[in-house]
Amino acid sequence: MAVDVATAYVFNFVDESQLGEIEKTLEELAQSLDVRGIIILAHEGYNTTLSGKKENVLKLLTHITQVFGQEELPFIKWSQNDKHPFRRFTTKVRQEIVTTTRPDLNPQNLQMDYRSHLSPKEWHETLVNEKDDIFLVDTRNWYETQIGTFKGAVDPKIDEFTEFPEFIEKQNLPKDKKILMFCTGGIRCEKGILDFKAKGYENVYQLEGGILNYLKEFPNQEFDGECFVFDHRVSVDQNLEPSSQYGLCPHCGQPGDVQIECSRCDGEAIICKDCRSKESESLHETCSKNCAYHWEQRPGIKGPRQKLNY
Repeated sequence: MAVDVATAYVFNFVDESQLGEIEKTLEELAQSLDVRGIIILAHEGYNTTLSGKKENVLKLLTHITQVFGQEELPFIKWSQNDKHPFRRFTTKVRQEIVTTTRPDLNPQNLQMDYRSHLSPKEWHETLVNEKDDIFLVDTRNWYETQIGTFKGAVDPKIDEFTEFPEFIEKQNLPKDKKILMFCTGGIRCEKGILDFKAKGYENVYQLEGGILNYLKEFPNQEFDGECFVFDHRVSVDQNLEPSSQYGLCPHCGQPGDVQIECSRCDGEAIICKDCRSKESESLHETCSKNCAYHWEQRPGIKGPRQKLNY
């Protein structure tokens, strides 16, 4: 039976001392509703991806949104999967709901006119009609951009979002340059755009709801490839369906699309191109770290078929 998958975030402050109790209540509620996923909690708000029956996911989102002082639900990006893309429900309490090491960069700390959101339609029209006049930048990590990105987008090739401000400084862009930035669901851009503004850039815009929201309205248009997601689906295709191409590489944890037959146990698996090209023969054609280890210790000796979780 298909389950609904929802991604959402809210920026609104709560007392830091309340986070422990909020975390406990959410875990109890999620268990009673059979909702799985992850919620990142911080003094500044929450960031979440959840899966389950739609009505149950909405109940959990309604509860946490009200806890953070919001009367209406935030914008929710919906998709479906044939099973839970998460093994369990998890909460994590952090300093920020998206790490920048700049907790002062919060939309609630600044005037609302600092936020410049383009709807998917406005974004699409800008890309089509102003392609040569904009600086289009992907704010995501390198392993996300490898799977798919917007046509003509600049790839910062960063390992984590905390490196993005330094990348922007090195571009030496004119302060009046029209800048368009995007990410998976919009939350990284909420902070990234504030950093741009703090540096004196005024003509900066973000894609409302991120890539997931764009693909809902404009599949197979200006976005090439698939969109990486942080769960066991690995990525979603142009129709927001779970990827049939990518899996998580068992050796490094990065997305991969190289299909192999394991040298040790003869099981089918997917690994990434980098691990496939490594000099170590134990990685070349093995389906797991366990098979890689035993194949390296005893080359040529077969073992039992591995039970894989992807």
